[in-house]
Amino acid sequence: MVKGYKGIISNYFKDNSFVESSLKSYNDFLNKGLQRVVDDIGDIVPTIIPQEYENFKIKFGKINVGKPQIVEADGSRRDIYPIEARLRQLTYSAPIQLGVSAHINDVQRESFTSQIGKVPVMLKSDFCHLQGLKAADLVKHGEDPFDYGGYFVLNGNERVLIVVEDLASNKLFVKKAATGPSKYTGKLFSEKTSYRIPHTIEQMKDGIIYLSFSRFKRVPVISIIKALGLTTDKEIMQFIFPERVVDDVLVNLYNSVELKSQRDALDFLARHIGFGQHEFKYERVQEQLDRYLLPHLGVTPKDRSAKAYNLCKMVKRYLLVSSGDAKTLDQDHYSNKRLKLPGNLLEDLFRVNMKALVQDVLYNFQRLVKRGKFSSIRIIIRDQL
Repeated sequence: MVKGYKGIISNYFKDNSFVESSLKSYNDFLNKGLQRVVDDIGDIVPTIIPQEYENFKIKFGKINVGKPQIVEADGSRRDIYPIEARLRQLTYSAPIQLGVSAHINDVQRESFTSQIGKVPVMLKSDFCHLQGLKAADLVKHGEDPFDYGGYFVLNGNERVLIVVEDLASNKLFVKKAATGPSKYTGKLFSEKTSYRIPHTIEQMKDGIIYLSFSRFKRVPVISIIKALGLTTDKEIMQFIFPERVVDDVLVNLYNSVELKSQRDALDFLARHIGFGQHEFKYERVQEQLDRYLLPHLGVTPKDRSAKAYNLCKMVKRYLLVSSGDAKTLDQDHYSNKRLKLPGNLLEDLFRVNMKALVQDVLYNFQRLVKRGKFSSIRIIIRDQL
């Protein structure tokens, strides 16, 4: 029987390699992560379209990754193995193919597949030519049979992606502030797909609790709760402290007593962030709240009530810690941290590059429409060979 953590760890590595976590993370990135990023983009709707169209949309479909290949000077393609990439100072990479379609007046008119780039292939991953080869075959291809892989070959050099340690997202951390007007500060990073929005809770000397995120800088938290639809003081008090009446909450409720309805709260927020004279100021404020306030809870109007209730919980946690009735979370404890493996890091990088591709597609499309030379979406997305 294995005893102690050292015995458990040594027993684990009898059956699993040290780089297995990196390989699994990378495989998940290529098998699922690429498609997740593409699906998150949704429909691409240009602001300028040809006059004969009522509406025009560009959609990205299925994404596929091939096996590592090389294109020779004469244009021929063939498979490449890591040993050749090392010797010729090449990058061991595979092509990425993306399905693109054009929808005119809700009818698909054009569809094709384009190579949008290449991705470095991790040795011994599912997309590597070495995967599944026996020892004799590995030796034949110039590889060490005892090499576990888990690294890349870039321009002939072996490179590894180092695991990054990061603070856990979607978790409120309250601690003493080193500087500033607030004695305690609450921090939360709300993360959902491409969104990672920092939220900050502070309580000033007058007792008013403020929330900051995105365009909203130090806005009274009660006004945001009321703008989300939780408008009565009794309900807000019950959701923050159902068991007792707390003076700090009463001070904040009294400060926002003039906000009698959701519309009053939206008008207050609109003036605070500079939408006061906007024709659709209420809709704009609600759009900002839906998209940037706690996006991990959702980004649609139906998620507003959940956001209001969670803000109440955040206020309660902040007040308990600042009053000494609850302990602060240890940010250095591993339960409050997350490790970003190679697949996570590559997915973040791919998301950035896909945003750049979308901007490039929109720019090329609208430039051709203005010149009256648009004929096909094939000419607005160029193959990256």
